[in-house]
Amino acid sequence: MTLPEPVDKLWHALERVRSEVLQEVEGLSQTQADWKPGADDWSVGEIVHHLTIAEIATGKLTTKLTREAEAAGALKPFPAGLRELPSLSAAPAANADAPPVVWPERGRPIATLITDMKATRARSRQSIEKLATVDPRPLIFKHFRLGDLDLSQWWQLQAQHDGIHLAQIRDVKARPGFPKS
Repeated sequence: MTLPEPVDKLWHALERVRSEVLQEVEGLSQTQADWKPGADDWSVGEIVHHLTIAEIATGKLTTKLTREAEAAGALKPFPAGLRELPSLSAAPAANADAPPVVWPERGRPIATLITDMKATRARSRQSIEKLATVDPRPLIFKHFRLGDLDLSQWWQLQAQHDGIHLAQIRDVKARPGFPKS
C-alpha cells in the first residue's frame, strides 16, 4: 500500500530507529542480554521486551480508536491535503518511569525477544496502513504523562520511545563490566 507522505515519513522514522535497535541487540549472548549495570537498571533484554510491549499497546490502541470512531460514524478518511502530522507538544522524558502495563519480564531468551520484536513490527505495519486511511487528528487518547495525543502522535511517540531506549541499550553495552560474550 502506498502511504500518504506524512504517514510514509512516520513509517520510515519508525523503521530507521528500529533498525538501529536491532543492530545493537542481534548477536548478543544470553549473558549479555541479561546483564544489568545496577539493581535498579534494566538489562538489554528487558529493554527489548519493554519496546515490544509498548508497540503492541500502540497497535491495540490503533484498533480501539478506529473501531470506536467507526461504530460512532465518526471515522473520516485521511485528508488529501494533509502534508504534516501534528507533532508532539512535548518530548517524552528519557528518565521517566514506565507504567506497570509495559514493564518487561527478566530473563526471556534474547532470540525470542528479537523474533517477537520483528513480528510486532510486521503487525504494526498493518496499523500504520490503517492510520494512512483515516484522519488521525480526532482519534484522541490520553497519555499518562503527555496528555491528549491523537493517533499519529501515539506512533510518533513510539519512534521517539525507541530512540530513547536505543541510547539506553548503547549505554548498558558501554558500561564497565558488560560481558564480552
